[in-house]
Amino acid sequence: MKFTAAITAAVLAFSVHAEESSAAAEESSTTSSSIELPTFTPTTLKSSTGFIEQFTDGWEERWKPSHAKKETTGTDEEWAYVGEWAVEEPYVLKGMEGDKGLVVKDKAAHHAISAKLPKKIDNTGKTLVVQYEVKLQKGLECGGAYMKLLRENKALHQEEFSNTTPYVIMFGPDKCGSTNKVHFIFNHKNPKTGEYEEKHLDAAPIATIAKTTELYTLLVHPNNTFTIQKNHDTVREGSLLDQFKPSVNPPEEIDDPDDTKPEDWVDEARIPDPDAKKPEDWDEDAPYEIVDEEATKPEDWLEEEPLTVPDPEAEKPEDWDDEEDGDWIPPTVPNPKCADVSGCGPWTQPMKKNPDYKGKWTAPYIDNPAYKGPWAPRKIKNPDYFEDKTPANFEPIGALGFEIWTMQNDIMFDNIYVGHSIEEANQLAAETFDKKHPVEKALEEAEKPKKDDKPKSPSELRFLDDPVEYVKEKLDLFLTIAANDPIQAMKFVPEVPTAIGGLLVTIVALIGIFTAGGSAPAPVKKAAADAKSKATEAKDKAAEAVSTGAENVKAEANKRTKNQSSGGHCATPPSSSAAAASAAGASLPSSSAPAPLRESRPSGSTGAPARGAPWEDWRTEVLDWEGLLRLLG
Repeated sequence: MKFTAAITAAVLAFSVHAEESSAAAEESSTTSSSIELPTFTPTTLKSSTGFIEQFTDGWEERWKPSHAKKETTGTDEEWAYVGEWAVEEPYVLKGMEGDKGLVVKDKAAHHAISAKLPKKIDNTGKTLVVQYEVKLQKGLECGGAYMKLLRENKALHQEEFSNTTPYVIMFGPDKCGSTNKVHFIFNHKNPKTGEYEEKHLDAAPIATIAKTTELYTLLVHPNNTFTIQKNHDTVREGSLLDQFKPSVNPPEEIDDPDDTKPEDWVDEARIPDPDAKKPEDWDEDAPYEIVDEEATKPEDWLEEEPLTVPDPEAEKPEDWDDEEDGDWIPPTVPNPKCADVSGCGPWTQPMKKNPDYKGKWTAPYIDNPAYKGPWAPRKIKNPDYFEDKTPANFEPIGALGFEIWTMQNDIMFDNIYVGHSIEEANQLAAETFDKKHPVEKALEEAEKPKKDDKPKSPSELRFLDDPVEYVKEKLDLFLTIAANDPIQAMKFVPEVPTAIGGLLVTIVALIGIFTAGGSAPAPVKKAAADAKSKATEAKDKAAEAVSTGAENVKAEANKRTKNQSSGGHCATPPSSSAAAASAAGASLPSSSAPAPLRESRPSGSTGAPARGAPWEDWRTEVLDWEGLLRLLG
């Protein structure tokens, strides 16, 4: 019966979930529509030394997608950049009308797209400013949203842009599994060999994984310092010379590869004491445990009783064939006679720790008089040493692009700035990000479920706010009203009879499934027969309750008609579930109401507490939750 009550609660919860989800969505839509959106206006900012991209008309002439093959090392797999791109407005937390961005359209795909700069950017002796917006409309579980600044190369063909295309800087968010960082990687040219090596920022800041627009900014100054900002806030700063791995400049000295440790070098700091001797009374053969000779068998120990016995309630299945299945042996269960005694079966003396046990003897350790310390090879001058004092003078930048793989689509990039002016980048952000980001945050806040005060009656409860409380209160109210008038209970709390009806249909369907499939195992048949019997009994009781309730309502209606004829009046129809409980309780003589209900009323009262009394107090006083549990099982 407890299982049935649990299923009833589940059916009740499901029956209201869809309705309340729709209501919540409608409320959220109404709130969102009340927030006024700013309108996008293309910037009038003209940078003579930088690049600005807002993905306005004509963007296809600048941006070209790549469908090249992605080169992989150490594997035979071949990947192609098949991901598609589009320029469109966001559909999640839209913060500005008419503001379009570059959008990743395919999930679980490799994407590559690039744009050539009208004029190469050479930041020798200048500040480099890189800024762009990222909007993760579906979040980000595994994928990149970073941008690459490509090295100036006249031979660069945009349709061949790939992971091997030389880049100067890679900057932006990247997340997969436990990895979540804002990349800052730059390629550094070795002045001695001319080879390039990636330098990765150590302890990179964490990326913001949100559906709102996030602004990422990188500043690299001529003095080799850098600053990373998120939404104008500094999250990381430092120097190119000492916070990247591998280091920009190699060490001046290195270990001599030809130096070897001398054979007589002693690097053991402590050794066993050579003068120590094992004590004469040290018994290495003594066992760790011995039999407790002082232990005696408990008086209630049942030596003749086995630990397990055949299950007396087990029955051989009807379809068991001794010839095919062998002799049927009932399963065993713990011997119930052993539950209340010290033990059963043969008794043996327990073991205890041996007080004479000492284990294997070893000599104590002492400081090694010959110890010379840890050995290390001698240092020599690094033949590959160089010193680059201006790593901030990056190679000239001729294009920028996005070359990413992601499991989530609809990632949007917008309002890109690459140049030398912090003021220009701030002005672009003021015209775009600073206007729409507060609106998006307001929309995000409006979509969050409101934490209202605790409802005063069950009619104010919502399933989505607290499913457990919703089901509990509805069952409480239904049973309270049904104790006086089942008809009123079904009228004012229809969710409960609906759930019970669904449960009965489910039971009948299961019985049909089990019985329609031919001969089923005996336990299944027995369970189906029991379920069918209980369903029939429940149906009869429900019919009887409805009939009795109808008669009560009819008699009470006649009584009220007589009262009206003699000058009486009817009470105002209840407008809430709590008032319904009052009406149901008042419609019957006080002697027919449940005892807890009568005891909680003031003297002379025949109904539930007066309308307007706090629901929580009434529920605490009139309902016996333990009684409900006894009723359910």
